[in-house]
Amino acid sequence: MAYWLIKTEPSSWSWDDQVAKDVEGWDGVRNYQAANNLRAMKTGDQAFFYHSVKEKSIVGIVEIVREAYPDPSDAKGKFVQVDVKTVKPLARPVTLDAIKADPQFSDLALLKQSRLSVLPIDDASWKAICEMGGVTP
Repeated sequence: MAYWLIKTEPSSWSWDDQVAKDVEGWDGVRNYQAANNLRAMKTGDQAFFYHSVKEKSIVGIVEIVREAYPDPSDAKGKFVQVDVKTVKPLARPVTLDAIKADPQFSDLALLKQSRLSVLPIDDASWKAICEMGGVTP
């Protein structure tokens, strides 16, 4: 299993929206590197659900339940989406500031490629962030 982080602006699609819908297509990604990360996702992989812009915090966990397929919101047909299913909220949101302050995350893609909306998370970082968020990895 691989781990990921997917970013969303809560004003466009929030954790509450995800919970209410339960399974939803993760569409609208228009960066080629982020799209390649979507293509690399496999059924059963898990991803942190990250609120960007003002909140800048990981608030929940979702699971990939459908691998990459054409994104219907892309008229040119170049980009893909995956379907994600709600797994659980974090007991405590993990802020970007908390991640930046911890030296164990110095190589985390979230810090090195901060504008990328779909990022890989290594196993050790996944476990540490889950612990910070008060959930079992």
